[in-house]
Amino acid sequence: MKKFHSGFVTLIGRPNVGKSTLMNCLIGEKIAITSHKPQTTRNKITSILTKEDFQCVFLDTPGIHKPKHKLGEFMVRSAENTFNEVDLVLMLIEPTEKVMEMDQYVIDRLENVKTPVVLVINKIDTIEREKLLQVIEAYRKLYSFTEVVPISAMKGSNTDELMRVIKKYLPEGPQYFPEDMVTDQPERQIASEIIREKALYLLQDEIPHGIAVEIMSMKKRQDQNMVDVEAIIYCEKDSHKGIIIGKQGAKLKKIGSLARRDMERLLGSPIYLELWVKVKKDWRDSDFLLKNFGYDKRNI
Repeated sequence: MKKFHSGFVTLIGRPNVGKSTLMNCLIGEKIAITSHKPQTTRNKITSILTKEDFQCVFLDTPGIHKPKHKLGEFMVRSAENTFNEVDLVLMLIEPTEKVMEMDQYVIDRLENVKTPVVLVINKIDTIEREKLLQVIEAYRKLYSFTEVVPISAMKGSNTDELMRVIKKYLPEGPQYFPEDMVTDQPERQIASEIIREKALYLLQDEIPHGIAVEIMSMKKRQDQNMVDVEAIIYCEKDSHKGIIIGKQGAKLKKIGSLARRDMERLLGSPIYLELWVKVKKDWRDSDFLLKNFGYDKRNI
């Protein structure tokens, strides 16, 4: 009988290096929200890849950075606490000519980690092969990475080789989750993240990352194939509220339209989505509000 392997793999790196894009690529489903803005992922997002002979549970962690508020502290602790809880660590970087200060900061966090660490160089389509070899040499001098795998998460280049490497480090073990399960995230949490992603996409650089989304209600209508969702988008300043709503509510309507499309794919049924915008000043430094919005440090 063929032996079954299973294990846990965490994706780490500085903000906006492509961790969520890579996880979505490996799973073949959109589990984590993506954005060109840094620090998009705020919680550990668990996704599951099950094949005939193995099951890999991926943890997509928030970007490691020097925190400026309590939300930032929560995000960094959430990432760092996975290092010794998993079977393999994937550290993602971009192929820059010099080692970036934030990448060095992440490497410093790995100093006492006993888990094997694979260096994954993302976005290799943006650099020449000769320069890529120089990048590999520079990083090997900084840390004893178990292996180095160059990829492009966006294009899916060399991700088969990355999966081959990952499988090498999965121990023999049970199937932890049903084979058709791709994430352990509650539907409410995924719905709130989808709304936040669309807001980040449409608002561009008009407002900072000071928005949070709370699902107030999520109910299936009786005798109808329709789910009613009520959600609030919170921001930190009165001036931001007007920007989120837009002229005659146009921006908020667009956020809702894009979010509803993804939520319908997720839930497999039509969605009636109602959105409101409220101001909660300095919520990123409030333990009470952070807990309310799903960033509870007791869950780290």
